Amino acid sequence: MNAVQNLGEMEISLGDGIKKLRLHKNMDRETLAERAGLSLTAIKNLEGGKGASVKTLLLVLRALGREDWLTSLAPVATINPLHMVRSQPTRKRASARRLTHVDKKN
Repeated sequence: MNAVQNLGEMEISLGDGIKKLRLHKNMDRETLAERAGLSLTAIKNLEGGKGASVKTLLLVLRALGREDWLTSLAPVATINPLHMVRSQPTRKRASARRLTHVDKKN
């Protein structure tokens, strides 16, 4: 499957999610279009996965009262990556064997 087909499926899935959210709010397309300041065609395109702009998506999410959905796109970091750097353990080396007077003769 190529990337374009995958994007098409993602658009359809997103549109389905928007439609379910709208229906859960017991809202028809005309009301959503009016509240979002968009045309009915723009709402149909978004819900049908036929292409929509980011602006259309944002206006619809605002009209549905789900702007919080956007925060789930990029989770807030709870750990500072700089604190994750482990300090390198100090490397221990065997001490060089010292030659004794007896070793020097051999």
